Amino acid sequence: MENNKVLFNIEKIDRETLPHYYDYGKIVSAIQQKLRDEAGFDFQMYSDEDTSNEIWDILEEDLKEESPEVRLISHIYQEGETKTISSNHTEKALEFIVKPRVVNGLYYYPHYGVALSRVLIFQSDGEMNHDFIFAENDACLVSFLQYVLKRKRDYIKNYVTVFTDTEDGVETDIESITSLVRRDDVFLEETLKKEIYRSIDEFFTEGREFFKTYDIPYKRGILLYGKPGNGKTTLVKSIASSINAPVAYWQITEFSSSYTIKEVFSSVLKLAPMVLVIEDIDSMPNGARSVFLNTLDGATSKEGVFLIGTTNYPEKIDPALMNRSGRFDRAYEIKLPTKELRYHYLMNKKIARILSEQEIEEVVDATVDFSYAQLNELYTSIALEWHYEQKVDIARVCADLKSIQHKQQKQTWEETLASSSIGFAPFTNE
Repeated sequence: MENNKVLFNIEKIDRETLPHYYDYGKIVSAIQQKLRDEAGFDFQMYSDEDTSNEIWDILEEDLKEESPEVRLISHIYQEGETKTISSNHTEKALEFIVKPRVVNGLYYYPHYGVALSRVLIFQSDGEMNHDFIFAENDACLVSFLQYVLKRKRDYIKNYVTVFTDTEDGVETDIESITSLVRRDDVFLEETLKKEIYRSIDEFFTEGREFFKTYDIPYKRGILLYGKPGNGKTTLVKSIASSINAPVAYWQITEFSSSYTIKEVFSSVLKLAPMVLVIEDIDSMPNGARSVFLNTLDGATSKEGVFLIGTTNYPEKIDPALMNRSGRFDRAYEIKLPTKELRYHYLMNKKIARILSEQEIEEVVDATVDFSYAQLNELYTSIALEWHYEQKVDIARVCADLKSIQHKQQKQTWEETLASSSIGFAPFTNE
């Protein structure tokens, strides 16, 4: 930008004239001069109000993977940190990772003519990170943003994006899919299982011919409901593990609002086609429900989004979610496992290594009204008792778990348990 088209130029003012701007301006001016020396042309500076999360996520990912697309031109402060130490928990061990620090670096994407720098700005009332985006021109920046969205869509297929509504807006994290859940690990009534997976698979076929052939809007919404522990989360994990598309979880909280709803759907649509899972959808605050419904009704608000809602309390679901096409198209009840499913679930856990066929049948008959979560706990109890005793009192183990189940349902516990100390000796002054 020509100097005669601006009111203030950092080279023509001093700190006494505009103290805060002077400190900020000196940093920007130094960065622009460094870029000019490096690339041989002037860079324009841009403000970003819509894609900043994606830009900086990709920069961090490119640095972690040592991508040839980006290189470090310079650090901003000589005395500032240049690398970051983090840890990653895997099934095998705790790994420590040393990677370049985004803050305090000036990074350049030469192929796109774009530079990025996240700088710590020091002021009299404190300090704050400021994000700077530079590009040769508008076309360069648009091309870079297309790279960013494609790059993010590709790499987050190996992660689950988690949106959490907080008092300060939507907090976004990505979590590695550390353990894959196979479709064979999902135990549902066969017709229901086939219908759900068929719907998912057809949605994410490459050509989307089904939707084009039958003139069906390219969006889908299903609601999974039923008692806790019956496999709703396992079903969702198996979907995340078995499709070639991004998956996001949205955790509704008491801070969910019209702002967070719009922010989540805006982020999701950039990466569509993808799956958006809303767990415990019945917990949507009353004040935000109308905005949520209007968002679902929007002509493009769900384009390319396969929406999965889950709830343990269908009676709390707003009827308006279900009485209009385009919100949730189908509701599926995830029921307690049948006798056949209980048998197959326990066999899949390899319980036959411990119990005889007759004993397994005894367990299956004794676990009517058990959820999969309770069957899993039962298996653990049986395995522990077998490991230490080399025998299992099946009747007692099943009775113990049934007693706990009854107390949980009735929310009643032994008075002696409530009045006694658990894990700590009572405090006395003696």
